Amino acid sequence: MNKKYVLLALALYGLFVFLVINFYEDNPSSMTWEDREEFNRHYIAKLVPGQVNLEQILADLGTPDSTEAIRKNNNYYQVTFYRTQHVKSDGITTQEECTYLLFVNDTLAGSGLGGHYPENWQVIQAHSRN
Repeated sequence: MNKKYVLLALALYGLFVFLVINFYEDNPSSMTWEDREEFNRHYIAKLVPGQVNLEQILADLGTPDSTEAIRKNNNYYQVTFYRTQHVKSDGITTQEECTYLLFVNDTLAGSGLGGHYPENWQVIQAHSRN
């Protein structure tokens, strides 16, 4: 009789694991900040410029920690910042703690560490010359 309970428990555990793996979606907004940073890092590392759009990023990563946008020469540039590393425990997310994603006309054009972002507005200037 004990074998039946053990087998039943193992079967239920296996079913639970199967359901979690196949139906539980990672939702960055419900994660702890540590888990969210790691999730964002892994997700952003897989991105290929030119092959993903802003809508997909927003659906997968949720609302960015910060965003900026500009329209220049009939092109729309948007930069989103997602937290990817911890710098200082002050309750404030800074650009240094983020990775930025640059979108040109809603298509990913590049990314980089948020602390280097102000220098990278040159990226937008370079794109606007084309």
